[in-house]
Amino acid sequence: MGLMSVLPLYPEPGTKRPLRGTYLSLKLHERSAAQAVYIYGNFIVSLDGRISVWDASRASQRVPLTLANARDWRLYQELAAQSDVMLTSARYFRQLAAGCAQDLLPVAVDDEYEDLREWRKRHGLKDQPDVVILSASLDIPVQTLPRDRKVWVLTGADAPQHRAKALEQAGACVVRSSGGHVSGWEIRDMLAEEGYRSAYMIAGPQVHRTLLMDRAINSLFLTHRFRLLGGGNFQTLLEGEIGAPCAVRLCTLYLDCEPGFEQFYAQYQLCDGRL
Repeated sequence: MGLMSVLPLYPEPGTKRPLRGTYLSLKLHERSAAQAVYIYGNFIVSLDGRISVWDASRASQRVPLTLANARDWRLYQELAAQSDVMLTSARYFRQLAAGCAQDLLPVAVDDEYEDLREWRKRHGLKDQPDVVILSASLDIPVQTLPRDRKVWVLTGADAPQHRAKALEQAGACVVRSSGGHVSGWEIRDMLAEEGYRSAYMIAGPQVHRTLLMDRAINSLFLTHRFRLLGGGNFQTLLEGEIGAPCAVRLCTLYLDCEPGFEQFYAQYQLCDGRL
């Protein structure tokens, strides 16, 4: 990817530094408090609030090519490298079965990310993070489930039994909520009980909303790409009600001013969550 650099703007302005290692240095897997798990999410977003737009050729929402870029992807992988487990949705696996998923679950196995895999080894993490899938319908193609890590499926009390059985036969551990849907605190409690310290939310706005409803997410990483996309069929990073407004605090801000790649990298901390 060549030499990439960013300019620190907040909390302390500074001189340019390498992009590589910008998020890895946070050591998010060490931030969990006693009997808790540190949950963080990540999105790349346009200046008009789009995280994905409708792709008619694939009949699904996807991150547009005008947003996606290798510099943001490097930081995405650095966040993945620090996780014990990743939180995702059933939609990803349906897209994977249809051949239109944007990538396999990280951490990437390409040579350029070998440093991240070595970092995990040095810090006592498994080769790959485990996976938690949130799904009400359990419409998950079993052939797409990862075989190289533990897979959990969290669902509601009324989810179809035949689908739950098929997932269990494929090696997944299905956990039902006591209610009709899984709450943010049920997710957090399950992760903590299983000994996970860091969880990376890589799903869309509905999973994000589930966590925010209970203030169960600790930190949010946003890449603000300097693009205006427009259009009417799109997703933003949060959709639906979350109860009271949620205040956040800016923790760090970097500017990438490479021509053609102009974007901010920001980390926000949830202010009024029960951490």
